[in-house]
Amino acid sequence: MYAIIKCGGKQLKVQEGDYVNVDRLDAQPKDKIEVTEVLAVNAGELKVGAPYVDGAKVELEVVTEGKDKKVIIYKKRRRKDSKLKRGFRRQFTKVKVLSIKA
Repeated sequence: MYAIIKCGGKQLKVQEGDYVNVDRLDAQPKDKIEVTEVLAVNAGELKVGAPYVDGAKVELEVVTEGKDKKVIIYKKRRRKDSKLKRGFRRQFTKVKVLSIKA
């Protein structure tokens, strides 16, 4: 059984027991979060919502918070020796999928 959920403006395919990194949430470790924005559920047959599946929800448990690897943004222009170098580290919350209810 899997579900496609919308979390933080992104669509994620999750199964029970999966660990997923989502955009930073305001939650402490071991908090439980319920996501009702379920776009599709496959439990033997595929149910697709318009836009969300009625009565479907996914329970998540917060494991930890952290930062991803640094992404370097480097822009170099041809003329006048113009260049720009910046770094960015995305903050995330690692969650565990506890259950999927269709």
